[in-house]
Amino acid sequence: MMILHVFNPEHDLALAANLSNFTAPHAGRQLRADLGFLPALWAGDDDVVLVGNTEDAERCYRRFMRRPFNRFVSREQLSELPLTGVDAWGWDQAICSELVRYGVSKSLMPDNLHMIRELSHRSTAMRILSGLQGDGIIGEAVMSNPEGIPELLTKWGKIVVKAPWSSSGRGVRFLDKSMSPQDHGWIENVAKRQGSVMVEPYYAKVKDFGMEFWYDGEGHTSYLGLSLFQTSNAAYTGNILADEDFKMDYISRYIPVDLLRSVRENICVLTSAVFCQYYKGPFGVDMMVVAREDCNGFMLHPCVEINLRRTMGHVALHLSNLVSGLPKVMQIECNNVYKVRLQRLCDIKDK
Repeated sequence: MMILHVFNPEHDLALAANLSNFTAPHAGRQLRADLGFLPALWAGDDDVVLVGNTEDAERCYRRFMRRPFNRFVSREQLSELPLTGVDAWGWDQAICSELVRYGVSKSLMPDNLHMIRELSHRSTAMRILSGLQGDGIIGEAVMSNPEGIPELLTKWGKIVVKAPWSSSGRGVRFLDKSMSPQDHGWIENVAKRQGSVMVEPYYAKVKDFGMEFWYDGEGHTSYLGLSLFQTSNAAYTGNILADEDFKMDYISRYIPVDLLRSVRENICVLTSAVFCQYYKGPFGVDMMVVAREDCNGFMLHPCVEINLRRTMGHVALHLSNLVSGLPKVMQIECNNVYKVRLQRLCDIKDK
């Protein structure tokens, strides 16, 4: 059994474009080139990992993990390999077309890309969110056309407008009581290209975090672990590496453990019903702790978005099983090149 693993972090942008011949922005191409070695963290003993430059990948992996990995392959080698499967970071038309061009059998890839794309629409998160309501829960989202934005502004005062398909840190606008001509133009453009926009109230976020899952394609969702991640200007910057007890203890400072467990179980049930036979693989659900307006307590927004792909939270879970001296912080840094950096976590108290 030889599985080909592919890191294609431009996946969200490719989904939005929905093109077979999609060229990612420079930052996306560089991220893929610099961190293409990451799937080596979960690749099996007989598996291979596709990278742009095998020598660079071997050097980066050895420096990062202090151990060798000699099963990196280039595109030119793909047609010669006895592959039995493909595991992409995320599935879209672009990555499938790329692999087919280099000799990978189309039979090893999903044949229902249109359904994977539809399930990746932010309306799926809205649908799951509606099934998670209850005590201690906050969160609301609607699909809208541009003409409906003024009414939602009047209703909620401050809103977040999102493109239905977009990557973290992109495709988001914050509107406060009014809509500028620039905002209106952006919303019109998104709705024209993607059919609508997603709108939700602005919440006083205290903490980002998430839960990582695996769906087996046959009706069962498995919980994998908590993801305590960090963002800057809505863009991902890093993850906490720690065991589940440590992470649960940290989040329970804000949200009761029983509520977290209930949400986790309900997500497993709801996603199993929604995904059906249309998807198989990892996914992540982003959540946030929200400050209550009526007291000093907190509430849980249990489904800010669903990422129907691997996430850096999945990377953190694998790393937590491979490195010693936990807890640590995994950070993605860019100073001409992207690098994964691990640091000891001395203090994660609120700053």
